[in-house]
Amino acid sequence: MAEVLNIGGQEFKKRSPLAVWGLSLITIFIYYFVWYYKINDEARRYLGDESIKPGIALLAVSLGSILIIPHYVSVYRTGERMQRMQEKAGAQQQISPALGVVASLFLALHVPYIQENLNRIWRMYGVQVSTAPGAPTPPVAGFSG
Repeated sequence: MAEVLNIGGQEFKKRSPLAVWGLSLITIFIYYFVWYYKINDEARRYLGDESIKPGIALLAVSLGSILIIPHYVSVYRTGERMQRMQEKAGAQQQISPALGVVASLFLALHVPYIQENLNRIWRMYGVQVSTAPGAPTPPVAGFSG
């Protein structure tokens, strides 16, 4: 089950990387498309970057997969978005967009890789809230907190 976090009045989900990957495979990638849209939407909201278009990212990994290249470009750009999110949150370890593309070549292993890196951001908020009440939270564009 996903844990819902409220950050700056916005809801974000901390999902199990293996559950996301497993559901993607079991549902013949239907869940993958839902998840991919949602994480790109979370990136748009967290970064406050309206140039991020979750629908276009979804189109690239679904219909764009027929042409092959758009799929990998979208996975790379999603990795870059996760990296920007980690930088904004002050994460020490950061995702490698190129490794995400390579992982996507092997049984969609980019799914748990991306989700685990996204969860690192959400864990930072959870740790700050639970261990230091009143402590400042990592900055989120467009949010006060």
